[in-house]
Amino acid sequence: MHELAPLAPAQSDIEALARLFDRGPVAVLTGAGISTESGIPDYRGPETRRRARNPVQYREFLRSAAARQRYWARSMLGWPRFARARPNAGHAAVAKLALAGLLPGLVTQNVDGLHNDAGSSSVELHGALREAICLRCQQLTPRAALQVALEAQNPEFVERTAELAPDGDADFEDDRLDHFKVVDCACGGALKPHVVFFGENVPPARVAKAMEHVHAGSALLVIGSSLAVYSGLRFVHAAQKRGVPIAIVSYGETRGDPAATLRIDAGAGLTLTRLVDRLGL
Repeated sequence: MHELAPLAPAQSDIEALARLFDRGPVAVLTGAGISTESGIPDYRGPETRRRARNPVQYREFLRSAAARQRYWARSMLGWPRFARARPNAGHAAVAKLALAGLLPGLVTQNVDGLHNDAGSSSVELHGALREAICLRCQQLTPRAALQVALEAQNPEFVERTAELAPDGDADFEDDRLDHFKVVDCACGGALKPHVVFFGENVPPARVAKAMEHVHAGSALLVIGSSLAVYSGLRFVHAAQKRGVPIAIVSYGETRGDPAATLRIDAGAGLTLTRLVDRLGL
């Protein structure tokens, strides 16, 4: 998380962002950087780059009971803080842009559901942590209900404290993890958070819907994403191929910078709030 006050955008940058909307509706792609002001860490921000992360890999989760045990133990500890997160000024500003008809669509790489909580309708590219899916029968279980079951099975872990991690679990290692009891589906199948893990493919229909939004925009605005993974970078490539302007608001360099026509190194919430004020929304 950013512990310092968010960097303020220059007024010239706000004017340049506002001019994007003179061309027509602007497609928006958001990443973890828009949610840091809600207390959810990102993967590659100034505070998290210094900490090594070892997120669970899809194949490992499928084949290893120990990997699932480790994941759900960390998830149980991280979930209460993650579930308490609320939309911030950045989410609210995006919702205002959408309500005003200035977005052909919103695509997010985030799994926190905060855009929807703020009133936006988004393509959640990587899914949402608020559900778990059974790997056998495909039944969905609300994550809140699963939390109750996990805590009931593991009361000795409930009072443990750990630092919230970017993917909603917690940075926690303990030699007692092998005593953690995983909760399975009623059918006996293993449960997985209903999100796209590292090494897993985004469902093609979801990519196609997101690409429709990007193609419908007269420009692309990327907010809070390092674009380090292809699942997000592909939309920058698509906009670049169409020859439309690409604006990126994010701390630090991104993989999309070579394609950007406007680059703003500033806080997402403050930048978007000033943008909607400038547009009179």
